Amino acid sequence: MNCRECTDFLADYIAGELAADARATFDAHLDSCPNCRVFVVQYQETIVLEKRAMSDPDAEGGVELPPELVRAILKALNKPDA
Repeated sequence: MNCRECTDFLADYIAGELAADARATFDAHLDSCPNCRVFVVQYQETIVLEKRAMSDPDAEGGVELPPELVRAILKALNKPDA
């Protein structure tokens, strides 16, 4: 498994939905790749923080993103403006 494949399987890995052999391959890659280990930890932390923010009854909802931020994100994703 390479780093790109690692990101392709990340959501299933986090959800515990990888078959045992695929999970073993994923874990072997993480054992040998410090960059992917950091990425997985940060991904998991993001999920925790997102859940915490979404469950906060005092959090503001419906915040509109500035149009320039939306354009920058779309450009980074190489997609035309929506």
